[in-house]
Amino acid sequence: MSFLPMLCVYGIIEKEMVPLSRHRSIMSYALKEEIAKELGFYDTVQQEGWGGIKARDAGNMVKRAVEMAEEQLASRQQK
Repeated sequence: MSFLPMLCVYGIIEKEMVPLSRHRSIMSYALKEEIAKELGFYDTVQQEGWGGIKARDAGNMVKRAVEMAEEQLASRQQK
């Protein structure tokens, strides 16, 4: 019987290191829903769940979330 090393990932939230488990989402469910609606595949999520979306849609969702985060950071820096 072999054991794999435990994967430990850290996220930075408000300048604090926060451990994230492998199965914990970084994005809130509400944000994922908002982006899915914006990108036009929320109906698939409702019918099949998050596992039913295409890899391309998942990638586009992450890309959009990054864009939103960058916009938010830019607006904070201008203040």
